[in-house]
Amino acid sequence: MSVYIQGGTVVNAEQSFRADVICEDGQITAVGKNLEMPGGATVIDAGGQYVMPGGIDPHTHMQLPFMGTVASEDFESGTAAGLAGGTTMIIDFVIPNPQQRIMEAYKQWREWAEKSVSDYSFHVAITWWDDSVHEDMETLVREHGVNSFKHFMAYKGAIMADDEILVNSFARSLELGAIPTVHAENGELVFRLQKELFEKGLTGPEAHPLSRPPECEGEAANRAIRIAEVLKVPLYIVHNSCRQSLEAITRARNEGQRVFGEVLAGHLLIDDSVYRHKDFDVAAAHVMSPPFRSTEHQDALWRGLQSGNLQTTATDHCCFCADQKAAGKDDFRLIPNGTGGVENRMEVLWHHGVSTGRLTMNEFVKVTSSNAAQIFNIYPRKGSVSVGADADIVVWDPEASKTISSKTDHQNVDYNIFEGMEIKGCPSHTVSQGKLVYADGKLNVERGAGRYVDRPPFATYYDALKKQAKRAEPVAVKR
Repeated sequence: MSVYIQGGTVVNAEQSFRADVICEDGQITAVGKNLEMPGGATVIDAGGQYVMPGGIDPHTHMQLPFMGTVASEDFESGTAAGLAGGTTMIIDFVIPNPQQRIMEAYKQWREWAEKSVSDYSFHVAITWWDDSVHEDMETLVREHGVNSFKHFMAYKGAIMADDEILVNSFARSLELGAIPTVHAENGELVFRLQKELFEKGLTGPEAHPLSRPPECEGEAANRAIRIAEVLKVPLYIVHNSCRQSLEAITRARNEGQRVFGEVLAGHLLIDDSVYRHKDFDVAAAHVMSPPFRSTEHQDALWRGLQSGNLQTTATDHCCFCADQKAAGKDDFRLIPNGTGGVENRMEVLWHHGVSTGRLTMNEFVKVTSSNAAQIFNIYPRKGSVSVGADADIVVWDPEASKTISSKTDHQNVDYNIFEGMEIKGCPSHTVSQGKLVYADGKLNVERGAGRYVDRPPFATYYDALKKQAKRAEPVAVKR
């Protein structure tokens, strides 16, 4: 099967140029002007449009069992919604229960993901520690293409990783050539604040952001960064929502530390006033952690993205419908944490980023695709419109407009956090694995067509770090 994309402007992270693109057998086989069209090819007229690498969402939670329920979006519907929005790959999370073998959890998530319609991969969370976790981490890296491990510094009494777990897992990641990632919130402080607020009679969604102030996030980000600094391991911090965590990342990067930061589209565009909405269902629909912040933090996050101190954009796509959120009607601590966004991430970032001059088109490609591919070691297979890359492509119409609504999108959730937002700039076509899967508002996907993507370890870089650390070891002096 061949796809011929004709007359568009190719936009990669490093440059833009007019070119046709040919996709054959799942790969990009030619990029250039006036290419000869293969016989029988599907033709996409990209005149006046941009041809970009498909988006990579490095932070999703499809079908996640969490807080007594299961996310409404499964791997089939979630990856389909992603394709409709130009995202051709997700990196989801395996989250073992405490004391559960992580290989057992990994196999369960792989089974759930077999129905995906686009490519996917997994971070694996470390929620406890013993010799079996130490052993399984190596199996995951060496045999299953996992090169990143997640650590929740929040959710006390459930999946929270304390400092002992962080130290053990970070050190093991260095040995294996994997990168640790963290959800940075001080779980002890959050637990205390939640209890105090509830006992004072603040039981609704308005208490949620009060229980997780920016200082809790900033402290945890800085602590994880300093642990990584001592152990000499790179670090990736997910869903930074506030100035304090950004400042910790920026300071570390200015000191030469290899720290990467992710920001959610929602944290760039939505403020904490949503938690004070008079309708419980609307307020609860926005409950996620870290919470949405005041506008000063949004301004800081945009600056972080523009300066390069935040490198990736994601969604933390984890959908719960109104009947699920209602579990916390009388106690905000019981509202399942999570919102959607995998379908809208790229279009809201284009409208509020590129169209406003905050981002160039090339920077847009970096933060929606290429940087994630590079950080997680799948570039240029992903994140590039170039010969030999996977034929995962979005054709972008800068003149197309729409009003975002849960009534018309493809996400399996009854509320959209961007509900009613008018945007300009949308995908007209999405190509996944060399097949046209979305065109002019219609999906044409196949259940199970998604492939698991191996992400190899960072052997060369990590070996150099280990040699450097060994040279720095004190030498015993005989007396």
